[in-house]
Amino acid sequence: MRTTTGWQGTGIATTLQRGSIERRDPRPDDIVVRIDYCGVCHSDLHALNGMTGKPTEGLVPGHEFIGTVTAAGPDVTGFAVGDKVAVGTIVDSCSECAMCQVGQENFCYQGATVTYGGTDRVDGTVTKGGYSREYVLREKFAYRLPDGLDPAAAAPLMCAGITMWEPMRAKGIGPGSRVAVAGLGGLGHLGVKLAVALGAEVTVLSRTPDKSEDARKLGATGLIVTTDADQMKQAFGRFDLILDTISGPHDVPALLGLLTLDGTLSVLGYPWEFPLNVMNLIFGRKSISSSGTGGTRHTAELLTFCAEHNVTADIELLPSASVNEALTRLDQGDVRYRFVLDMSDLD
Repeated sequence: MRTTTGWQGTGIATTLQRGSIERRDPRPDDIVVRIDYCGVCHSDLHALNGMTGKPTEGLVPGHEFIGTVTAAGPDVTGFAVGDKVAVGTIVDSCSECAMCQVGQENFCYQGATVTYGGTDRVDGTVTKGGYSREYVLREKFAYRLPDGLDPAAAAPLMCAGITMWEPMRAKGIGPGSRVAVAGLGGLGHLGVKLAVALGAEVTVLSRTPDKSEDARKLGATGLIVTTDADQMKQAFGRFDLILDTISGPHDVPALLGLLTLDGTLSVLGYPWEFPLNVMNLIFGRKSISSSGTGGTRHTAELLTFCAEHNVTADIELLPSASVNEALTRLDQGDVRYRFVLDMSDLD
């Protein structure tokens, strides 16, 4: 085993403590990554609050990070020491099922191994995430960071970005598509940027008009206030796809009313409670979908697309020692739009 330094859960949601973390010795197809920047995802907060079933004591969150290869096993062919790499929410899968065969390891029939709070497929240990200075993983689940992408601002692409990307690709979003993004946070602001870059007409859905200017700066054509009955009525039947990134309970049937014929509501932010009457779908032949992060095929595609279209997250960069502040402020909604931790202070 090898050791590194990181931030671990104490059993209190927004209180992590610095400590020593064990990593496995590299296997033949492993790379060792010095983590430079790690995004702070709302699902990290969910996990630390015990909402995902992961034990919170000793939990090391973090599943969207950028780093530098410091060592490579003898079977590694895609990376060399010094390469900049991106790592997301999945670090292993069975590699044999139908989903893995088509690059959708996020839907592995045997269950993908997640970056933290998962179970290593070889030694059975619990995976520990990117709020740390070093990570060891199979090279298959690391991605070369394209030239031109700012490393810190690119980190959230590996969770927030791919979570937005997969449903848009599944729906075939492009020029002429009408997309709405419900919730303008860490996920939502990247949803707007990516949909605009794909050529869609994009609208933000929000409970208040406070983010109207931000929505337009991100490329949206406008903002609909979901608590305004007149605005909601005027938008009835308008959208091909709604990316629902809202991280708490909300009025799902009201969003379904905004979909056009064969429109899709993709639920991405809060899957625990989902009130629904099938009649909400029948009128307009509507669909509900969801997506859990992304597989290797779409993740590689996303990074290439973002490099070509200069898409990265709008971030607030903090030293990793401010992780508890970041989690507390995230819980309060006090971030525009993604916290990223600079891990260099762990040296």
